Amino acid sequence: MTDENKLIIERKNKLSESREHQSAYPNNFDKTNSASEISNEFDSKTKEEIELNNKEVSIAGRLLTIRLMGNSAFANLHDDSGKIQIYLQKKHIGESAYKLFKILDLGDIVGVKGSIFKTKTGELTINVNSIVLLSKSLRPLPEKFHGIADVEIKYRQRYLDLMTNPASKEIFFKRSMIINHIRDFFTDKDYTEVETPMMHQIPGGANAKPFITHHNSLDIDLYLRIAPELFLKRCIIGGFENVFEINRSFRNEGLSIKHNPEFTMIEFYSAYKTYEYLINFIEQLIASLCKLLSINQIHSYQGNKIQISTPFSRLTFHESIMKNIDDINKDNIDDKTFLDKYCKTNKLDKDASYTVDELLLKIFEKEVEKKLIQPTFVTHYPTSVSPLARSLDDNPDLCERFELFIGGREIANGFSELNDPEEQAKRFKNQVGEQDELMKYDEDFIKALEYGMPPTAGAGIGIDRLVMFLTDVPSIRDVLLFPQMRPKK
Repeated sequence: MTDENKLIIERKNKLSESREHQSAYPNNFDKTNSASEISNEFDSKTKEEIELNNKEVSIAGRLLTIRLMGNSAFANLHDDSGKIQIYLQKKHIGESAYKLFKILDLGDIVGVKGSIFKTKTGELTINVNSIVLLSKSLRPLPEKFHGIADVEIKYRQRYLDLMTNPASKEIFFKRSMIINHIRDFFTDKDYTEVETPMMHQIPGGANAKPFITHHNSLDIDLYLRIAPELFLKRCIIGGFENVFEINRSFRNEGLSIKHNPEFTMIEFYSAYKTYEYLINFIEQLIASLCKLLSINQIHSYQGNKIQISTPFSRLTFHESIMKNIDDINKDNIDDKTFLDKYCKTNKLDKDASYTVDELLLKIFEKEVEKKLIQPTFVTHYPTSVSPLARSLDDNPDLCERFELFIGGREIANGFSELNDPEEQAKRFKNQVGEQDELMKYDEDFIKALEYGMPPTAGAGIGIDRLVMFLTDVPSIRDVLLFPQMRPKK
C-alpha cells in the first residue's frame, strides 16, 4: 500500500470519527462574510476599536495551516478573496467542537463563527465561537502546497493550483476583469455583441486544420469553428454596422506555449471603416486595459521592458524582414532562388511549389516574429497569402492588412475587408486544394457578398495571448484554467 493510500484511509477514518460530533457534509451553514471584507473593514482599526465594535462574523473556507498548542490553536482559513487567521480555545468552543477541530486536516473546508480581534503582533484574527466541518479533504494536499512546483500537476489538476497558489488564482481573476472590460469597451462604442455558430458545414475564416464532428440526425460532417469571420461579415451584409463576438475557436494543430487547440478571441467588424481605424482602435483598447490593471508605460514581460505608450511602431511586411534578417535586402527579397536557398540553409520547412510570397511568409513567421518585442504593427502583407483582405489601390500585390506583435507574439490580425464578390470567389478557388489548412470555397458567403457588403474593416485579437502579456506569464497554459494536455502514458 502506498503512503498516499495510507493517508486516504486515515482521513476516511477521521471523517467517520467526525460523525460523532456532527452530521457529515452539512449544507446549512450561512456564510455572510469574506476574508477580504473583514480585512478591509478592520485592518486599519486599533485593537481597542475592534473590541468596542465586538463584530460577529460568519465565514467559510479551506484550512491550509493548523498550529495546535494544547487546549488552543491557530489556523489560516482561505476563501476566494484571501485568507484570515482563526483562533480556537477548548474552554470557549466546548470539548466536542475542539475534539472535532483536532482531527481536522489541511485541505478540509470548515465554517466558523466568532468575533474579530487583533493578536499581540497585530494580526487580524477570528476568535471562534463555533466550528463545523463542511467537507472533508480525503486526499492529502501536495507536499509543497504553498504553490505547486510540478507543472504537470499544476495544469492537469488546476484545482490544486488554485487551492494553494494565490498568484495563480489572481491571474484568472484578472482574466475575468480583462474580458469584462473588453466587452464594456466595445458596447460603450456602440458595437453590438452577436453569437454565431460554433459548428460549420464548411470550415472558413482562416487557414487552419479543423476538428471534424458528425451530426447523426442530418448525417453530415460538421467542422468546429476555426474563426467566426464569415458569419460576422454576413451580419454586416444584413445591416449591422458594428458587431463583435467573444468566441471560442478550435484548430486541430500543435500544442505549444503559444497554442492550445481551443482558444478565446474577439473578432469585430465595423462598416465604412478601414484598417487604419482598426489600428487606432486596438491601441486605445490596449491603453485602456493597461489603465485598468495599473500597468505603467514601461511594462515588464518575461524579462523584457515593453514600451506600451501609443502610437505603436509600424513596419511594412517587407521592411520587417529586411530590418531583422541581415542576409535579406531589397536586392534579393524577391529572388525565389535566393529565398529557397535561405530556407534550406536555415532549415525552414517548405514545399517546392512555394511562391516568393509564401517563402517570405515562412521566413517571417519563423525568423522575424520572435524578434518583434516592442509593440509593432506589421502592415501591407502580400495579397496572395491574405485571401480575405482588400488589396491596395496602388499595388494589388499588397493588401490593407496588419498584424500586431508584442513580446515576439502575434496579438491581433486585421484588415480592410474584401467586399468584391467576384474577386473573393476567385481567391477562394485559388485556395482550394488538398491541404487541410486551406480555406474551402464557401458558395453561400459569395452569394451573401453579391447582395452587397459596405466597405468594412475587421480584426481578431487573441484574448489568451493578450492576457499572457498583461499578466506577465510565459505560457498559454498559465492563462487557461484547463489547458489541453497530452494523455498520461
